[in-house]
Parts: sequence; structure tokens; C-alpha cells
Amino acid sequence: MRSPRERAVWTAVAVLLLAAAAAAWWTAERWTPHAGPWAKQAWRTMTRPGPPPGQARAGTAAAPAPQVGASAAAPVLHKCVRGGRTEYTDQPCPPGSDKRPLDGALSVLPQ
Repeated sequence: MRSPRERAVWTAVAVLLLAAAAAAWWTAERWTPHAGPWAKQAWRTMTRPGPPPGQARAGTAAAPAPQVGASAAAPVLHKCVRGGRTEYTDQPCPPGSDKRPLDGALSVLPQ
């Protein structure tokens, strides 16, 4: 059995959580347009792995140039979209196709 003081504390915590949930619901139209894009980006970051070592994310600085005597650098991958067809390649996109950024989930191309 809990002491009267402990029951009072847990009751106060429950009431505060209920009040916070009600306030969030009441003001949802004000803050959801701002939180929606942030939540999508946070979900994407948590569920998709980063790029493989040696490859920069799209939109960031490129990987450092290989040093003399170092092994060949990993190829830069491209996502090319033409019509409804998507191709992943380590070559430049063919003419007439639209180059799209990679999301980091693709790390290996088939041979």
C-alpha cells in the first residue's frame, strides 16, 4: 500500500499529464503544421541508416579526396528517374532523366 503523500504525488502527476494532453489537443491546429515536417525528418533519420563510410550524404560536402597510394574511393551513386522508372547508377544520369537525391538507405549497387 502506498502512503498518503505518495498517492498525492502520483495523483498530481496524473492530473498534470492529463492537463498537458488536453492543452496539446486544444491547440493542435497551431503547432502541428510546425511539428509535422520535423517529425517526418526525425522518423526518417531514426529509421534509415546513414551513408556508407567514405560517401557523403546528398547536400553535404563531398568526401575527402583519396591520398596517394590509397585504394580507390567508393563510387558516387545517383538516382535517375525517367517517366515512372527509377534507376540507380554510379554513372551520370542519362539525358532526359531527372537526378534525385539518395536517402542513404541504398549503399550497394548490383554488379
